[in-house]
Amino acid sequence: MYANDARVLGLIGTTFRAAGLPAIRVTVPAALAERAVAAWERDDAGPVPHPEDPAVRLLRHRAGALALIGLSITESGKLDADGNSVVDLSPELVGVAMAAADDHLHR
Repeated sequence: MYANDARVLGLIGTTFRAAGLPAIRVTVPAALAERAVAAWERDDAGPVPHPEDPAVRLLRHRAGALALIGLSITESGKLDADGNSVVDLSPELVGVAMAAADDHLHR
């Protein structure tokens, strides 16, 4: 049952992606913004194992999302009065970060 629900959710996500949803303005605390930018600047070139373990794939994809958030901060982030980064992110990146937060809270 859950596997089918996950598949349907993926199909819904495909329609969202095709719709070109607008960016979401977020504030990233300064220390976390620095870590996201560092992830973007890091050289992670290397082979991806085949076959790749699903848990490792998820971690790799989340690391990539963090790097893309760092790229967005680098290219278009603005500092607020408290030194935090304000940046417009794709809903997909926000969703990946929210899913990672949910996993982190339930460990």
